[in-house]
Amino acid sequence: MKAATIAMAVLLAALVAFALWRGGGSLQKGLLSGGKTFLNTLPLLVIAFAVAGLVQVLIPKEFIAKWLGAEAGFKGILIGSLAGGLTPGGPFVSFPIVASLYKAGASVGTVVAFVTAWSVWAVHRLPMEMGLVGPKLALARFATTLVVPPLAGLAAQAIFGKWL
Repeated sequence: MKAATIAMAVLLAALVAFALWRGGGSLQKGLLSGGKTFLNTLPLLVIAFAVAGLVQVLIPKEFIAKWLGAEAGFKGILIGSLAGGLTPGGPFVSFPIVASLYKAGASVGTVVAFVTAWSVWAVHRLPMEMGLVGPKLALARFATTLVVPPLAGLAAQAIFGKWL
């Protein structure tokens, strides 16, 4: 079992104990709420993991190595940044894709650039952001983060490229 799984199991056990101690149906209400969240998220999880699996099977490792691997250099980091910035959805969508790309041979720099761009660029979020805070502030936020994913990818490749 991985450390994250063990940590979540310990947290669950502590919360179950607290809910039982608190009483008032807290345990049942909490489990019901968690079950509803699981059922609402399940279709997205199935689709994301299917995409991740198909990426591993359908995209040849040679292609990944050439375009996203260490030999791709800065080009791979830029492609990873662009792909990450354009990937919609939450972590249930992006991280299975990231994991499959990494397992298929994408470099650590490309993967870090992807995750960073997904996090800070989030192009799919721009229309809502513009509507809520206005186009000037939204575009200022976006423009000031343009260099972050490529720089994060370069730093990750330089620091961890030989280890990972």
